[in-house]
Amino acid sequence: MTETTAAATRILLADDHALVRRGVRLILEGEPDFAVVAEAGDGAEAVRAAAAHHPDLAILDVAMPRMTGLQAARELAQSQPGLRILMLSMYDNEQYFFQALKAGACGYVLKSVADRDLVAACRAVGRGEPFLYPGAVTALIRNYLDRARDGKEVPDSLLTPREEEVLKLIAEGHTSQEIADTLVISVKTVHRHRANLLHKLGMRDRLELTRYAIRAGLIEP
Repeated sequence: MTETTAAATRILLADDHALVRRGVRLILEGEPDFAVVAEAGDGAEAVRAAAAHHPDLAILDVAMPRMTGLQAARELAQSQPGLRILMLSMYDNEQYFFQALKAGACGYVLKSVADRDLVAACRAVGRGEPFLYPGAVTALIRNYLDRARDGKEVPDSLLTPREEEVLKLIAEGHTSQEIADTLVISVKTVHRHRANLLHKLGMRDRLELTRYAIRAGLIEP
């Protein structure tokens, strides 16, 4: 880890692959105005690390175990309003991108071009500007045109943040008791959330919920 200077942007880096974190750290620490002050292997660790280290910028992988980067972004946006958030993803996927914006992220960087875009993205969000890769700009325009053509508004989210947490854990194969322990709620509450999920989404079983979780970007296929 490089020595942090007073002017350096303090960065939290969260990705469940150590090799990716190492590569991203090398890119960032090649710049004198960046310092990686903490790392995390999942979203829950990222939230704890942000509380402990108070970074200026959090770089979060979109899909991580236990708590996704999207879920962590929502929590961090609420608990640390001044923290800037940048999402890192291997997927050029409109759904991930729009969910990242809704979660409070200032930018979205593809891992495939991180060596080219990451430094520029960090500097842009540091100035309070959004960073969008070219495909994301196209997606924004297409989304706007589609909605205007159809004459309808798309709801921000069908599920509540808690329902998304339960859905993710169900899709990862956890039992009701494990979900209850993880979220510090009762098994009865887990069962109620599961019933609500099935009803809201018009689905019948865990398999269909898991497929939905993959499409929604809560877990990786």
